[in-house]
Amino acid sequence: MSEQRLLLVDGMAILFRAYFATSFGGSIRRTSTGVPVNAVHGFVRYFMDAIHTFNPTHVVCCWDMGSTTFRTEQYDGYKSNRPAAPEDLIPQFDLVKDVVASFNVPNIGIAGYEADDCIGTLAAALKDQAHIFVVTGDHDMLQLVDDRVSVAIMKKGIGNYMVYTPVSLMEERQLTPIQIIDIKGLMGDTSDNYPGVKGIGEKTAHKLIQEHGSIEGLLANLESVSKTIRAKIEADLDMLHLSRDLATIQLNAPVACELLDCLWSMDTETVVRKFDELEFGSLIKLLGQPIIVK
Repeated sequence: MSEQRLLLVDGMAILFRAYFATSFGGSIRRTSTGVPVNAVHGFVRYFMDAIHTFNPTHVVCCWDMGSTTFRTEQYDGYKSNRPAAPEDLIPQFDLVKDVVASFNVPNIGIAGYEADDCIGTLAAALKDQAHIFVVTGDHDMLQLVDDRVSVAIMKKGIGNYMVYTPVSLMEERQLTPIQIIDIKGLMGDTSDNYPGVKGIGEKTAHKLIQEHGSIEGLLANLESVSKTIRAKIEADLDMLHLSRDLATIQLNAPVACELLDCLWSMDTETVVRKFDELEFGSLIKLLGQPIIVK
């Protein structure tokens, strides 16, 4: 039997990408009854492309469940800079899960945790049984890369991915997966709205972690860095540790899925019925022949 391949899909990342890729002109795709479906329509196109590209034997879709998580409890400002979701997108949050369910793919998410934590937890739990492919737009996920976990970062347009393995991550960024977290601890993250160490940007963070290996290595050798950088780090030690915590994907979120429960076994008729309901006739051709896993 050939090796099992589990595709873990970062649902919200793809849904938002699909929404903004199709709404910038101002005209939103709607059904004849006026329900906005542009993000769901785009999601299906990205989703089917990932299926065709990575040819998984198993698929799971992970979701954020609301904006309150253990990270917002740790730090009030976490993601507080994010604008509210566009009004036309809100009804599509439930719709897209219905569509995913019509593919017979589990939707997994849990209040208090982010999709990243669900993906990290499932990857850690299942990587002994299957090679994992994570499809996302979120570079934070690169910390999950290992010999059994590849992270495919979506690039502009459908069908463009940069697939990271430990080797390609080292080649492109001269970093190990775990060092991704340390760099975030130092430089913070503007999109997630935590500051890291004031005055330390990406280049300096990268250089410090490359030279010292880790935040621990850096703190043990503070006397060897320039006075200015040392002063910045000493002034912001608590925030450095907090930022690193916030950047760390949890691998023990309270979610679980057996490999057996996420077998890719689409029933074309069910999917076509759902597509008819949403007036996605043009997408039926993407389904091709149902993939039968022997």
